[in-house]
Amino acid sequence: MPVKIATIVKSNSHVDYVGRVVDRLDASRPPEASDYGFAQFVFMPVDEGKIVGVIYNTQLANPDYGNLGPRLSPPADLSVLSPDYLNEQGVLVGLLLLGWQEEEKGVMHQTVPRRVVSVGTNVYNLSDREAYEFHKGASGSLQIHYFSQVIAHAGAFAAPLLEAIIEQLEKASDEGERQKLYVLKRSLVWQRTLGGVRL
Repeated sequence: MPVKIATIVKSNSHVDYVGRVVDRLDASRPPEASDYGFAQFVFMPVDEGKIVGVIYNTQLANPDYGNLGPRLSPPADLSVLSPDYLNEQGVLVGLLLLGWQEEEKGVMHQTVPRRVVSVGTNVYNLSDREAYEFHKGASGSLQIHYFSQVIAHAGAFAAPLLEAIIEQLEKASDEGERQKLYVLKRSLVWQRTLGGVRL
């Protein structure tokens, strides 16, 4: 059963979105911190199927930071004395879109989605099995066609993100696939060490 972890609140580009994590004011059982960690695969339902992405960044939203004005009431009394007061603190997650799945055919596409994700769209976590299936091509071989997309859009998090994705895929891969992933990870480490990947 997928866990609703966030709601889309804005976008920075066609593939870079921001979601606000569901908190105790939105649901009786909000997601755990482990549900929206770094490199967690997610999906957003759309009419044609689901758009698949990955969490690559997290920010804390705290409008009260720097507010050094007088405090007339402790936070516990605000719900009684000022019921219209909103707790605007929250967690924002950066989502990088990786592709989509066609609902009817079940075909996975690892490329820039043509569809725009609307504000208010729910974001759910993708299970490890579903994430692995997203990486299987039509021939059944493992693929990471969004590699250059991550390098171009994830900034300083590109290499760590790809390394974390590879580590997740290794757990479900067979020996031949693990060898390919190992070579790719070694290449990432080498490029990052010598500055070959300009982020």
